[in-house]
Amino acid sequence: MTDNLPHHVVIVGGGFGGLEVARQLTSAKIRITLIDRRNHHLFQPLLYQVATASLATSEIAWPIRSLLRRRENVTTLLATVVDANGKTASVTLENGEAIGFDTLVLATGARHAYFGHDEWEPFAPGLKTIEDATGIRRRLLVAFERAERCNDPNERAKLLTFVVIGGGPTGVELAGTIAELAHETLHGDFRNIDTHDACVVLVEAGPRLLPGFKHSLSDYASRALTRLGVEVRLGHPVSQCTSEGVVVDGDLLPASTILWAAGVAASPAADWLDAPADRAGRILVEPNLTVPGHANIFAIGDTAHVVLPGGRMVPGIAPAAKQEGRYVAKVIDARLRGDAAPGPFRYRDAGSLATIGKRAAVVDFGWATFRGRIAWWLWGFAHIYFLIGLRHRLAVALSWLWIYLTGQRSARLITQGRERLADPPAIAPSAPAAAGLDAGRADLEGARDARQ
Repeated sequence: MTDNLPHHVVIVGGGFGGLEVARQLTSAKIRITLIDRRNHHLFQPLLYQVATASLATSEIAWPIRSLLRRRENVTTLLATVVDANGKTASVTLENGEAIGFDTLVLATGARHAYFGHDEWEPFAPGLKTIEDATGIRRRLLVAFERAERCNDPNERAKLLTFVVIGGGPTGVELAGTIAELAHETLHGDFRNIDTHDACVVLVEAGPRLLPGFKHSLSDYASRALTRLGVEVRLGHPVSQCTSEGVVVDGDLLPASTILWAAGVAASPAADWLDAPADRAGRILVEPNLTVPGHANIFAIGDTAHVVLPGGRMVPGIAPAAKQEGRYVAKVIDARLRGDAAPGPFRYRDAGSLATIGKRAAVVDFGWATFRGRIAWWLWGFAHIYFLIGLRHRLAVALSWLWIYLTGQRSARLITQGRERLADPPAIAPSAPAAAGLDAGRADLEGARDARQ
C-alpha cells in the first residue's frame, strides 16, 4: 500500500458480520469495498416466516446500497467471489476480474449440507435465501391447491403430509408454523378438503429437539409441537429423500413436501486459502479471528470456527456475527493507528431463542429460562429490536399482532416457479372445467408478491 492511499478493506458478504464491519470502520484512512452476490441484507432469523406466508420479503430484507448510502468511503458491488488469494492479496470475481486488498474480511455465510447426499436437495430444499423462502411457500400452498383437486385418497394424504427434517430452531419453527397455517389460517378456505387433515411430521436423528437448549426447554418444545398437531419423531435418521417421500428407519413416509433443516456447510472460503477447516468447512481461525498464515485476512460468522476458552464453539447466530464484526473493525482500526491490538475475541452470550407457533416459545438466557407466552413475547421484542428501521419494525409488529389476533396470514401468494399446478392423479374434469382450471393455473403461476 502506498502511504498516500487509503487502506483498502474488502468485505465479502453483506450479512450481519460483514455489514457490521463496514458500519464500524468510519476512518477516512480506510476505503471499503463490500461484495455480495445479492443486493440485499437479509434478516435470516425471520426467513421461515416468509416461507410460511407470515411476512412478505420486503419486511425482512433491505438493499445494501441503501443501508450504506451515507458512507462515502464504501463501494458496494453486486458480484460473486469465486476465489481469494493471500499471496497476491486479491479476490477474483465470477467474470475473472481481480480486486486487490490490504485487508480482507470473509463473511461468506453458509449453505445447505446434506451429509453427502446432495441428490436430496431437489426433493428437500433448505432455507437460507429469499429465493428458498418463496420457493418453500410456493410448495406449501400448491400442495393444498393440488389436494383440493385430487380424488385419490392416498395421493391426497401424500399431498397433505409435510415433513421437516432437523430438530434445531429452524426445524421447530417451520414445523410449528406449518401446522398453524394448515389447521388455523387455511381452515375454511377449501371445499373439497379439510385442512385439519394435514399431517406435519418433524424428524430428528438425535434424542431431543433443540440440542443447544436446556433439556427442560427441549421437552417443552416437543410437547408444544404435539399440542399444535405436529408428529415429533426423535432418534429417527432419514436414509432417503425422493419425490415419493422420505425413508425413516427403513420405512417410506409418503409426502409431497419435504423441508430440510438438518445441517449447514460453510462457503468454500477455506478451500480458496487452503486454510484448516472443521467438518462443516468453517475456517479454524486464530483467537483474533484471522486466518492461520494470513494476518491480513479475517473470517467471521458462519465462515469461521471460533473456539472460546473452555472449548465451547461460538454459535452461528446473528448476534455472534455482529460481535465478531465489531471486533474485527476494532482490530483493523488499532493496526492503522499503530495502537496495541485488542485481546482475543470474547463472545458475550445473549441467550438462545426459538418460537413454536404464534403463542409459545422457549428462551434460554443462561441465568434464567422462559417458556410459553411470556417467552413468545420476549422472542418477538428481541427480533423486532434487531430489525433495521422504524418502518420495518412497525410493519412486522403489526403483521404479528394481526396473526396473533386473527390467525390470518396476508402473504399467501403463489409466485411463479418450477412447481407447476399439475393435474393430480385420478381426476378427469369436464372440458369446461378443464378450461377453467387452466386459466386458474395461469393466474396462480403468474402471480407476483407485490410486496417483494
